[in-house]
Amino acid sequence: MNIGRVLSACGLSCLLLVAGAAHADGSIASVRIGFDRDGITSVQTEGFADKAAARRITANDPVRVASISKLVTTIGVMRLVEAGKLELDADVSRYLGFKLRNPAFPDVPISLRMLVSHRSGLTDAAGYWQTPLDGRLRDTLDDPHAWDREHVPGTYFRYTNLNFPVVAQVMERVTGERFDHLIQRLVLEPLGTGACFGWAACDDAGVVRAVVLYDSSGKPLMDDNHGRRPGCTVRPARDGSCNLSRYRPGENGALFGPQCGLRISGVDLARIGMMLLGDGRLALNGARLLTPESARAMATPLWQYDGRNGLTFEEDSDDHQPGFFCRWGMGMQILATHADGCRDDPFADGVARIGHSGTAYGVQAGIWLDRERGSGVAWFATGMPEQRMDGRSAFSALEEKFAGGK
Repeated sequence: MNIGRVLSACGLSCLLLVAGAAHADGSIASVRIGFDRDGITSVQTEGFADKAAARRITANDPVRVASISKLVTTIGVMRLVEAGKLELDADVSRYLGFKLRNPAFPDVPISLRMLVSHRSGLTDAAGYWQTPLDGRLRDTLDDPHAWDREHVPGTYFRYTNLNFPVVAQVMERVTGERFDHLIQRLVLEPLGTGACFGWAACDDAGVVRAVVLYDSSGKPLMDDNHGRRPGCTVRPARDGSCNLSRYRPGENGALFGPQCGLRISGVDLARIGMMLLGDGRLALNGARLLTPESARAMATPLWQYDGRNGLTFEEDSDDHQPGFFCRWGMGMQILATHADGCRDDPFADGVARIGHSGTAYGVQAGIWLDRERGSGVAWFATGMPEQRMDGRSAFSALEEKFAGGK
């Protein structure tokens, strides 16, 4: 659609009508990127990044991809493991500076491997995103509601957002760096992306192109920034102030949204996928982020649903789709599990794929890699309902459409 032609033909009222319209699939904007190890193979875009401004979506516009953030955070963890700053199976208490234990199992250490595979025993019942700038994540972890008191850590899968603020706090403690700056240095900049966690670390060009998030009725929910950087890019302090220079790394791992706060374009998300398809090396610029051993370790299943050893849906969400989660590695979901109760195959071909999904504030997103064929796909759509609807699998009908190449 040519917006200039529309304006000349019918003026502003017609333009507003065009900008307000949703697509037949219900989304307001959608991007789908196909890629292989060497580059992008297809690009599909439709709709508006900002309805009010009638700004059409492009594959280079950054969007909050929700839980796909966890995958990128885990890549950062693996880089620190390779650098000898972290050990996957060590008691994380040694890094945090305080003892992290499930009160019901005080003698069982909790490791990074448990945290990034959602087997730590933490839950989201005590909250995970409410910690203000001057708050401490430790206060949330001290709340008894933060813990599953029925299952020994390491034995039960429960998809828990709180795991990743703990991971980010560990990363800050061993490096002394703010998480958003650290993940830029470790992952996002070496891959040549313009992505960032929150908006503080994004460049001005990315801020201007921000994708507005809408609910299914078209109401803006997040990042309706009118082309400007938000005045406060994190949750303000309890007195309403927002002075990031006062933040002490290692006190509040939730502050920069390591579980959900990544803003990244479809093109840059594909670069993450290309690097993983390349066993830790991005062919486009030759950057090696991970050893092949680390890349393969992330994709190795640490948990598989057997009917009683975990939950197959996210509790802290309106989207309770049983059978959505059935296999996990480190920071990675593994698709197409052949087991009773599993509905984790939006591609409907039985092929095992690795990656991550994201759902929040009207976004449905995913990045999925077929390592055998060396191909992948990344997608997102805005203006979607909080529930994944109308799919034959636990994914939505729109995601199944994207999976099918449409």
